[in-house]
Amino acid sequence: MFATHASRRRGIAYAVLLAISLLLLAFSNTPPVVELRRASGFALSPIQEWLSGVTRTGLSVFDTLAQIDQLRQRNRTLEERNQELEVENRRLEEIRVQNEQLARLLQVGSSVGYDTVAAEVISRGISQNERVITINQGSDRGIEERDIVVAGGAALVGQVVEVGPNFSRVMLINDTRSIVIGLIGTSRTSGEVRGRLAQTLEMTKIPSTDRVVLEDIVVTAGLDLGASVRSPFPKGLLIGRVIGVDRDPTEVVQTAFIAPAAPLDKLEYVLVITNFEGADPVSPAPTRSPAPASRSPSPRATRSP
Repeated sequence: MFATHASRRRGIAYAVLLAISLLLLAFSNTPPVVELRRASGFALSPIQEWLSGVTRTGLSVFDTLAQIDQLRQRNRTLEERNQELEVENRRLEEIRVQNEQLARLLQVGSSVGYDTVAAEVISRGISQNERVITINQGSDRGIEERDIVVAGGAALVGQVVEVGPNFSRVMLINDTRSIVIGLIGTSRTSGEVRGRLAQTLEMTKIPSTDRVVLEDIVVTAGLDLGASVRSPFPKGLLIGRVIGVDRDPTEVVQTAFIAPAAPLDKLEYVLVITNFEGADPVSPAPTRSPAPASRSPSPRATRSP
């Protein structure tokens, strides 16, 4: 019974709504209703325009926020790319500098007239008593003790004093145990060039009657060491230039101070002369220390004709 009454009420409500809809359709185009719609639209148009403006503003804000987020993301991407380019530029600059250094060494190797091996400096032994570097080439490449080491411009670096299969230790010419017979370019006078650690080299036993001029170039003399012992250094390698002279009128000799031509504290690559037959070393080798760990491949050897 209840279901029958509910169905009847729904049917009546449906019929009433249908009748109202038909009446509205019938009167929708009558002049009063049309005028009412016009008046209502005119009255509500400011509200509609305001709502439309609010909607457009809201959409514009959301669009602006989205654009800002996109710009931030693009900026982060550009910053990352810029950092990558900076790293790449530094790497390329380092390669350029290395290539220039190796090119200068190759020029030296083709001009000195001896067989040479290019090597990289892998450690520096600096103490109160010695100046020694370690290079990453050794007996496996034909390097032996007493071999001469030079830098770009045929500038004398030192002499090999210890050799391992894949490393060698070089006593620099500013080591206090190093002695090289030098020749001054202008006066052609000679003397003993000795190391003074961090200071300039000292050229002693120069006859006081010989004139020594500032900025004179000093090279290896290639002279023997007495008792018919051949010089351990080839003739003509660049040692440095005169930057000071100590003269004493009462002495028969004078002393010159030499600025080394090779950047002894900043060496990165050197060239080892492997087939010069010189004298035995005149200075003791530095104290032995454990061999360094093997390094990555180094520059290829250069052999002069």
